[in-house]
Amino acid sequence: MTFTYWSPLKQRRYWLDSMLKIADPVLESLASRTLKECLPVSDNIKKAPVAPLEAFGRLACGIASWLELQTLLGTEEQKRKHYVSMFHEALDAATDPKSADYMIFTMHGGNRQPLVDAAFLCHAVLRAPNSIVNLMDSRVKQNLVAALHEARKIEPHNSNWLMFSAMIETGLFLLTSQCDRQRINRCVMTMWEWYLGDGTYGDGPEFAFDYYNSFVIQPMLVDIISTFPDLFPNMVETAKRRAQRYAAILEHMISPEGTYPLVGRSICYRFGAFQLLSQVALQHFLPESLPPAQVRCALTAVIRRTLRCNNCFDSNGWLVPGIVGRQPGLMERYINTGSLYLCTAVYLPLGLPATDPFWSTPNETWTSKKIYQGENINADHALKA
Repeated sequence: MTFTYWSPLKQRRYWLDSMLKIADPVLESLASRTLKECLPVSDNIKKAPVAPLEAFGRLACGIASWLELQTLLGTEEQKRKHYVSMFHEALDAATDPKSADYMIFTMHGGNRQPLVDAAFLCHAVLRAPNSIVNLMDSRVKQNLVAALHEARKIEPHNSNWLMFSAMIETGLFLLTSQCDRQRINRCVMTMWEWYLGDGTYGDGPEFAFDYYNSFVIQPMLVDIISTFPDLFPNMVETAKRRAQRYAAILEHMISPEGTYPLVGRSICYRFGAFQLLSQVALQHFLPESLPPAQVRCALTAVIRRTLRCNNCFDSNGWLVPGIVGRQPGLMERYINTGSLYLCTAVYLPLGLPATDPFWSTPNETWTSKKIYQGENINADHALKA
């Protein structure tokens, strides 16, 4: 694929259009309380009961920053308001015990998965305190809090799952001002001990070559530590410095063609693998070596390269398992259709206004493209601290 540059404005429109294309089947069916009926069972029948919470929690995590952006004008603002309204209808449907789409927040048949996706939903709450929390009906808030109290009973695995327990407590804190701070501290400090160097944490005591530093660990770790600076004095800047480094590594992995190494588990989450790079851009702490426009163009290339095949979606618009089209052989046993919606985490920079340098500065080639075009750029270096 030869990457043809679009204007920054066209790139933003493409990001928004592609995000909403992914989001529409989930939000529209959930808002009408037909998600359980409509969501494809996919290839993993055993996961079908928990798939709706996976789809909603992960999608919420990805679109929350755009829902929160309240400086828009014109057509995009009209769309945002519509999706905020639809999101609240969906949240009501997901948490109302009388709803046909009431979701499973407790351990189900020995399956601890609801802990994971309740945490992604809490991450959305953290990312959109005005558009989600402040606009939430008191009845819906009460139902959501009750659901989270059920999810918090699930014990996490001794892995990146510790972040899910800590994030649920963070969500409860944002919703009620009450949480188990000892659990947050225990989970975060255990993850902190698993730091391996050069911006990378172990998924447990040992290293695994996958994208879980970006799918889960660092986005949640940075946001939780930042929410509780009194619990974690002198750790915020270190966490961000490590996140900067891992974000730079992610950017370096994007090829001149917009592809990236497909290694490790959960690669069916597609460009959700770049959540941390997107979050660092959203929160304005990209390393100096990565101008915002360079990150924008690199991520645009990844999204376009991945979505350019028409069979990423089924005939009703639902994501199918794979990277480029339907590739069920890439699925692990814990993946179902709902799992795939973590891909929307790449769209976090849509939470920045069009006037932000991420969207307004001229196009710039990314690292691997510069090198393979023969440009002379500075060498890469590991993070020593």
